[in-house]
Amino acid sequence: MTSAVELRSDSPQRTLQVGAVLGGLLRGGEVVELCGPLGSGKTVFAKGLAAGLGAAPDEPVVSPTFVLVRTYVGRLTLHHCDAYRLGCVEELHALGLQEALDQGGCVIAIEWADRFPNALAAPTLRVDLCHEDEHSRGLRIRCDSAALAAELTRRLGAASGVPGCRT
Repeated sequence: MTSAVELRSDSPQRTLQVGAVLGGLLRGGEVVELCGPLGSGKTVFAKGLAAGLGAAPDEPVVSPTFVLVRTYVGRLTLHHCDAYRLGCVEELHALGLQEALDQGGCVIAIEWADRFPNALAAPTLRVDLCHEDEHSRGLRIRCDSAALAAELTRRLGAASGVPGCRT
């Protein structure tokens, strides 16, 4: 059964914070599908994931659009992929992400994952980001674990001082 956490982000800092909280809850072996239109905050969310996974704070997390995959080492390794320029799921598989998952100790984040949903054999969380207005984004985080969704909701409410999210 899939559970979802829905919230509104009024700033890039809040989007980054949500990603960091989620990253802090991950144990390795997960795929985080980042979906949404251009400029909706996918890379900002990935920066937060990297922080939550313990990547060095001085490591710049940038869009992997042209290199396809960037790697950040922390408590868990984050392989941050951009599927925008890929033509087919086989090209995604050729990046070696499934092999990295099979070795353990990592999380895969894929921007534009809606092009190839559930392409990797791993527990998957889907983060849909959308423009609500010029400064606000809507976020919907779907996970297979109701316990993870509940803990994410609890921590996000505590982190912001305002509940602002629901399951």
